[in-house]
Amino acid sequence: MKKNIESIFKAHLEPKEVYKGGKNIPPSDKKIHKLSSNENPLGASPKAVAAMKAALEHIDIYPDQTDIRLREALVKDFDGKLSADQFLCGNSGSEIIDIILRAFINEGDEVIYSNPCFLPYSVFSRWYGAKTIDIPLLSPNYDLDVEGILNAITERTKVIFLTSPNNPTGTYIPKPVMDDFLERVPKNILIVFDEVYRHFADAEDYVTALPYVLAGHNVLGLNSFSKTYGLAGQRIGYAYTTATIANYIRLIQKPFLLPLTSIEAGIGALNDSEFIEKTVQTVLDGRAYLAQEFDRIGIKYWPSQANFFIIDPPLPEMEFTDKLMEEGIMVRPVSQFGAPGKVRITIGDAEANEACIKAIWKIMGV
Repeated sequence: MKKNIESIFKAHLEPKEVYKGGKNIPPSDKKIHKLSSNENPLGASPKAVAAMKAALEHIDIYPDQTDIRLREALVKDFDGKLSADQFLCGNSGSEIIDIILRAFINEGDEVIYSNPCFLPYSVFSRWYGAKTIDIPLLSPNYDLDVEGILNAITERTKVIFLTSPNNPTGTYIPKPVMDDFLERVPKNILIVFDEVYRHFADAEDYVTALPYVLAGHNVLGLNSFSKTYGLAGQRIGYAYTTATIANYIRLIQKPFLLPLTSIEAGIGALNDSEFIEKTVQTVLDGRAYLAQEFDRIGIKYWPSQANFFIIDPPLPEMEFTDKLMEEGIMVRPVSQFGAPGKVRITIGDAEANEACIKAIWKIMGV
């Protein structure tokens, strides 16, 4: 009996929703402010750029076989609270999500996440045949539905994604909520705690994954060099967790997993405390300014702990996005992230923020 190639395709790899990143700035004669991808408003860490340039003299040879030098730099960045074998590095936070799922998910296993959220949680999970369970954030404030998640757990649940601050809402999980959740969740489930925007969180009860990892919980803190360090184009991510979990995941990591320029850029960025502080202050100042102006205009927005806001635009999301683009402002509609009708606006530098507000006033005819 003749069979075609499709007969050996995996049944769960059917065409479904695909994650699409933000658009790049299109060719234009006028200045375009890109406030659509949550990139660093100041550009890249100068020390990271200098380290990359120096590394270019050696790109004719293979990079380090492992990520150990970058992991050792992360140990210093975390003040020695974690050991090198507790860190994992990869080509972006998205790749680390992929590696985690490859390590833990078999076809038919279950993954829980909470929309609105980062689309790869669900898309990547389905690559491995997982059943994805969406327990939406609670209206109207996008709070975590702890009871809903706990009630959704079954014997097939392997991974739960939590995000704080959350993309695209900018909201966060307060420490008391996280404490309560971890006391009640089964101990055989991996909690992936996406904290990519942690540097911008200043709420008194904000918490990272660190204290839970130190306490031995099955928690993995997911991070990126794309935001605070300005290395989105270099695609560097990392995570930290217990040594037991990290060493297990490392079993499926390939050798030479990071380009030489990425290793050097990451190490350089971690040593650039001046740039990090300037970036955080720029975002905090811009966040305060935009919130004040949204209040003046009458734009509904959600308080943010990240470097962006989610808003309820005064026009349909695509019309609003297109009209802002006509004024040289790129923003991101986030229906794809599970927030229909909403728009995400990245906090830029002072010039970009002021231009965005001016454009919104113009669109509203004021």
